[in-house]
Amino acid sequence: MAHTTNYSATFIEVADDCPAPHGEEPPVAENPSIAALHYRLIGEHPYTRTSDDVVFATYALRGGVDVDDAAAREEFFSVGRPCLRSSPLGKRYGWGIHHDDQGRVALVARDSEEYARLAADPALRHTRAMRNRRA
Repeated sequence: MAHTTNYSATFIEVADDCPAPHGEEPPVAENPSIAALHYRLIGEHPYTRTSDDVVFATYALRGGVDVDDAAAREEFFSVGRPCLRSSPLGKRYGWGIHHDDQGRVALVARDSEEYARLAADPALRHTRAMRNRRA
C-alpha cells in the first residue's frame, strides 16, 4: 500500500508558536537544511510540485538518491512519511503552505494579503503546522 503526504484544496497555516512575524528565507548552507530545500523546491516553482514531490525530492537530495528514481520513490512511500505540516517553514520561518485542487503547493508569507485571504477562505480545508513545543 502506497502512502501519501498530499492534500488538496488545503491551507496549512503557520504553527501557533511560530516565532517569525513574516515569511523568512531559511539560511543557505553548504549542506542545505530541510527548511532550505523545502523553500527552494516550493518557492522557486509554486504550484508545480505536490507535497509528495517535495518530500521525496528533499529525501533524495539529502541522501544522494536520484530524484527521478521511480523505484526509490515507491519504496520511500511504502511507509508513512511526515507531511508538510511538519516542515520547518510553517513551524519556524513564517510560511503557510497552500495546496491547490490538484495538490500542488505554494508558499504564502504569514504577513501577506494572500495569507489572510486563504486563512479566511471557507472553501479550503484548514490545518496548522505542527507546534514546536507541547502546549
